[in-house]
Amino acid sequence: MCIALFLWQCHPLYPFLLLNNRDEYHNRQAFFLLLPTKPACWWEDCDILGGRDEIAMGTWLACSTQGRVAFLTNVLELHTLPEAKSRGDLPVLFLKSSKQPKEFAESLKSEAHYYNGFNLILVDIESKSMVYVSNRPKGLPITIEEVAPGLHVLSNDKLDSPWHKSLRLELSFKEHVAKYGEGEIGVKEVIEKVMKDRVKADKSLLPRICSLDWEFNLSSIFVEVETPLGVYGTRSSAALSVRSSGEASFYEVYLDDTKWKEHVIDFHIGKLK
Repeated sequence: MCIALFLWQCHPLYPFLLLNNRDEYHNRQAFFLLLPTKPACWWEDCDILGGRDEIAMGTWLACSTQGRVAFLTNVLELHTLPEAKSRGDLPVLFLKSSKQPKEFAESLKSEAHYYNGFNLILVDIESKSMVYVSNRPKGLPITIEEVAPGLHVLSNDKLDSPWHKSLRLELSFKEHVAKYGEGEIGVKEVIEKVMKDRVKADKSLLPRICSLDWEFNLSSIFVEVETPLGVYGTRSSAALSVRSSGEASFYEVYLDDTKWKEHVIDFHIGKLK
């Protein structure tokens, strides 16, 4: 499970700004041969910056110096297929391709059912193109929608679904960034104030897709829950900001073993002026 909030073509300084929480088991060694998730870095032999699943070799959020961005969340559902393709492949495939977001999304029509439920955002900042893709509900053609300029939240249902954590994140973000006006947004402070929120939903507001207790534990923006397999919850919070000048910054605070660490990777998108 993950959650993302993003500004798209609606801020005078930032054509694109993203906040993202990544949730997974804190001790992935509990799953036999699974290895820890790698923090954001430049990948070898390709123009990709992002975190990486060291087994499936995919990602949940990544970008490039060409101004292309892709990120995804899982769809909350009762049953999943263990033999399904890795959803983390999808952002990588997009970033390695030369296709525009809409064209790439169309190319997924014939194979989207091979993946468990996903929400995928594809971005080309230079062409001001952003597309939302989802392969749920099951049995229906995949959803492909152009994303309008504005503030959006993506959780574990369709884009901008009014789930408790999504509405709370949107409201909290608006309150905390209001003081910045049209100026530079202090993403480090915003992550600390907004993405670390542990307030859970009232049980009457839960979607009731699977276990009520599990949904309740996942209903906060920042997740941390004890399970028989160890702690499950937020292992990284990231902010990706892109200025109109092409200056870009990937800030991440992440859990390394039992310690929280942070780093910043600055880069430039050459095509933006």
